[in-house]
Amino acid sequence: MGVGSGLMHPVVAFLLNALALYATIGVAAALAFVSFGVTRVQPASVSLGARILILPGAAALWPYVLFRWLKAGTR
Repeated sequence: MGVGSGLMHPVVAFLLNALALYATIGVAAALAFVSFGVTRVQPASVSLGARILILPGAAALWPYVLFRWLKAGTR
């Protein structure tokens, strides 16, 4: 493979696909959490501005957010 051959190394392709999948699941989970779950984890009312601020962090840390959301639902 020469420079500029247009082919991506399979490991790089796998990592980029895994990152895209993680980000896609993260955005979906964050939108659901900000819309419905944040009041279960945090019983106080949450303003729209606070929900907007929570969204990027919830997308990045979606496994932890889902764990906390599910744990709060069982209480």
